[in-house]
Amino acid sequence: MALDSKSILSEVAAGRRMTDEEFTFIFEHGDLDAIGQAACQARDRIFQDDLITFIIDRKINYTNICSCKCKFCTFYRSKSDCDAYVIDKATLFGKVMEAMEIGATQVVLQGGLNEDLKIEFFEDMFKEIKGRYGLTIHSLTPPEVAFIAQNSGLTVADALLRLKKAGLDSIPGGGADILHDAVRSQISPNKINTAAWLEVMRTAHRLGIKSTATMMMGTVENPEQRLAHLREIRNLQDETRGFRAFIAWTYQPGSNELQGEKLSSSDYLRFLALSRLYLDNFDHIQGYCFAHGEPVGPNTLGFGADDLGSLMLDENMASMAGVNYMMQLDSMLELIHQAGRTPALRDTAYEVLRVFD
Repeated sequence: MALDSKSILSEVAAGRRMTDEEFTFIFEHGDLDAIGQAACQARDRIFQDDLITFIIDRKINYTNICSCKCKFCTFYRSKSDCDAYVIDKATLFGKVMEAMEIGATQVVLQGGLNEDLKIEFFEDMFKEIKGRYGLTIHSLTPPEVAFIAQNSGLTVADALLRLKKAGLDSIPGGGADILHDAVRSQISPNKINTAAWLEVMRTAHRLGIKSTATMMMGTVENPEQRLAHLREIRNLQDETRGFRAFIAWTYQPGSNELQGEKLSSSDYLRFLALSRLYLDNFDHIQGYCFAHGEPVGPNTLGFGADDLGSLMLDENMASMAGVNYMMQLDSMLELIHQAGRTPALRDTAYEVLRVFD
C-alpha cells in the first residue's frame, strides 16, 4: 500500500510510533509546513501549557589539549602549542562565580582528551565546585568519560561511580556527532565508536546519571545515517529512559580540516520536526537558537521544539568556529514571546524555576 504523508503525520502526531520507512518517506516527500504542524501537535500533546523553557549556565573548557584531533574541530591543541592550556583553579572559580552572578544553575565542564589528566583531577574539580557553589555539574561527554576511565586504568562504570560521588550530576551528549561508524571514520576517526558512546550512556543511566542526547548534522552524513543515529538513541531510551532531551545542531564550516558547506535553515527545521515525531520517547526537543549567524529560535518553536537551550557564557568550541552569537535574557524572552509562547527558566532536570509573563 502506498504511503500517504497526511495520514502518517496525523497518526504519528496523535501518538503512534513512526517507522523508519515513514521517516524516510516524509523526509523526502513531506510538505515542510505540514511536518512542522504535526511536530507541534506532538509537542503540545506532551506539554499542555504554552511554556518554552531555557536555562542559564556556563560552559567551561578545562583544557584544549586533545589527542582526538577531529577534522571539524578548531579548538584542540597539541601539548607543545604555545596556546595549549589546562585551566587553573583561580580561573575556574572566577568563571563559576561570574556565572552565578547572572543566575546560572549549572556548569558544563568539557575539554580535550588530555593524557596528563587522570580521574583525580576531575574528582578534585567537581568536589570543589560542588562544595563551594552547590551548582549542578552537567559535564563530561561520553568520549571524555571513556578516555578518563582508560587513562586512569578504570572501567567506565568505576570511573562514573567515582565522578558521581565527587559531584557529577548529569552528562551532556557531546561527542555523538553522527552515531554511524562510516561517518565517524571520516570526521572523527580517533574518537570512540558508536557502540562505545552508547555504552557510556547506558552505564551512566543504570547508575542513575541522566543525560542528554545530541547530534551534529551537516558534515558528510546522508539522511539515512542521520536516521540511524535517531534509531540508536530511541532504542537506548526504550531500554533505560535516561535521556532528558535531544539536541541537534548544525556543523559550522570554517578554519578546520573538514571544511564543507552550511546546512540550510529549512533542512535543519525539517529534521528538527521529524526528530520530534520519530523520538516519541523523548519529552524534550531543544531548538537551535543560532544558525548561520542569525537567531532561528522562533522558527524552531513552530517545528516541535519545547526548549531553547542556554543563555550560555563562553562557548569556545563553537565561537572559534564562527558561531559567536550570545543570547541575552531580554533577547531570549522576546524571541519566545514572538512565537506566541510563554518563556520559563528551568533547571537541568527541566523543572520550571520561573515563568516570565
